[in-house]
Amino acid sequence: MSEIEIRREDPRTPDATRLIRDLDEMFHRLYPAESNHLVDIETLATPDIHFFVARRNGEALGCGALWHRDPAYGEIKRIYVRPEARGLKLSKLILAALEENARTHGLKRMKLETGTLQPEALGLFAKWGFTRCGPYADYPTDDPYSVFMEKTVA
Repeated sequence: MSEIEIRREDPRTPDATRLIRDLDEMFHRLYPAESNHLVDIETLATPDIHFFVARRNGEALGCGALWHRDPAYGEIKRIYVRPEARGLKLSKLILAALEENARTHGLKRMKLETGTLQPEALGLFAKWGFTRCGPYADYPTDDPYSVFMEKTVA
């Protein structure tokens, strides 16, 4: 297997845009519109969001972002791995890159919102040390599909 490379990139590139569109399609199939808390590409391109792409042989296979919400925490957004690349442990590599980014920038905590209909994501985050927490930022407090999790960054 060729080496996987994960680096910060502009989410407006064609490769990144394609990954984000694929993720949007998946979320639209799974959840009603009011339960999709998606961040658009232009927002992902702002300086306070660090967007990463995982590549093998130059091919974009996955992505993830860390939104530096305030000095206390970063929010994980847009973790996605193309179906044909699942099993390569890219989600773990992307999470490691996001955690390293949080640590490098002095963030003490990472938070995320995911959905009840994504058992693989819930399992991955739990194995990575995330625990459930209450809603934060501007998320609705009564969305039956939302699961909120957080992790202290050592």
